[in-house]
Amino acid sequence: MASHQISPPSLQLLRFLRSTPAFHTFRSSPRAFSHRTNSAHHAPSARYHRRPFSTNFHRSSPPQSNPPKSTDRGPQSEEDTMTDFGNMDMLSVAPPPTTWIDACVSDGFHFGNGLKMTGGSGCLLVGGEAFTWRPWAGRADGKKSMLNGKGQWDAQGSAWGLLDVVWPKPELLILGLGPTMLPLSPETRRIINAMGIRVDMQDTRNAASQFNLLATERGVGDIAAAMIPIGWREPR
Repeated sequence: MASHQISPPSLQLLRFLRSTPAFHTFRSSPRAFSHRTNSAHHAPSARYHRRPFSTNFHRSSPPQSNPPKSTDRGPQSEEDTMTDFGNMDMLSVAPPPTTWIDACVSDGFHFGNGLKMTGGSGCLLVGGEAFTWRPWAGRADGKKSMLNGKGQWDAQGSAWGLLDVVWPKPELLILGLGPTMLPLSPETRRIINAMGIRVDMQDTRNAASQFNLLATERGVGDIAAAMIPIGWREPR
C-alpha cells in the first residue's frame, strides 16, 4: 500500500493567507475573548465611599446696632402745621355717663358721680341708672353660687327681671363675671338673647373699662352692664 506524504504549503499560499482579513480575525478573536472573560472574573469589586453629612452651616451674625449716644432731637419746632393728637380724641369733649365706673373694689363699686356700692353686692347698670344686684340670691337650689355643675357661670331667670320689664331694651349687655373669666352657661345666654339683647362677658375689671368706653361712645341707652365684685369667692 503506497503512503501519501503531505507536501508543505507553498510560499504563494502562505502569502495569500496573511493578506486575507478573515485570517487576522480568526487569530485575534480568541485572544480578545479570553482577555475580556478574565477581566470580568478577576475585576475587583467596586467600593463606594459615602461622605459624612456635615451640620456645620455657616450662619452670618446679625448686624449689631449701637444705641444712640444722645436723646436730643434738636430744637422744638414752632410750625403751625404740627398735629396736636390731643385734639383728635373725639371722646375727650363727650360728657361721661352718669353711671361711669370710677373704681372696682373687692366688695363693690365706686362711681364717678360719688355713688358707692359696697357690702359685697354687684351692680346692674341700665338706662343711666345703677341698681344693686345680687344674682346668687333666690336661686332655686338654695345655693349662693354663680357656677353650675359644669363650672359655667350661671344666673337664673329671676336675676334678669329688671331687663325683662325695661323699655326700650339695650342692644348690648356687658357681663362682669368676677375676678376671672369664666364660660357662660347656655341657659343664661338663651335667657338674655330671648329678650333681644346681645351679651358679652369678661372679668369685672375689663368689663368696667369696656362699659365706660361704649357708654360714652354710644350712650347709656344702648349699653347695659351687670357685674359682680372682683372679690367674689365661691362658697365651699
